[in-house]
Amino acid sequence: VQLVESGGGLVQPGGSLRLSCAASGGILSIPVMGWYRRTPGKQRELVATCDTGGATDYADSVRGRFTISRDNANYTVFLEMNNLKPEDTATYYCHAERAVDKATLFPYNYWGQGTQVTVSS
Repeated sequence: VQLVESGGGLVQPGGSLRLSCAASGGILSIPVMGWYRRTPGKQRELVATCDTGGATDYADSVRGRFTISRDNANYTVFLEMNNLKPEDTATYYCHAERAVDKATLFPYNYWGQGTQVTVSS
């Protein structure tokens, strides 16, 4: 399973960005897809997750500003980020939890390569 993220960039405080992550590779199922982020010197932290039924979970720091959604048919997950703050600056990683593909028929966790989000004036 491969995860390819897009949509990062530089934005001013208060601005918006939309991240996308497309999964591919003979996928049979991905129960949970989500976004994590990491800044230098810190551990990777959960941003938001979404399961196939649409149930979502958010970090307290982004709740009310970020919205996660997914296209189950195309194994794609999105993160709409509004009212961005400088502390949102990080590398954002897409995550596929317990993804099953035709090759292995076994659930594994997969990560994307990361996309940089910088919030600065």
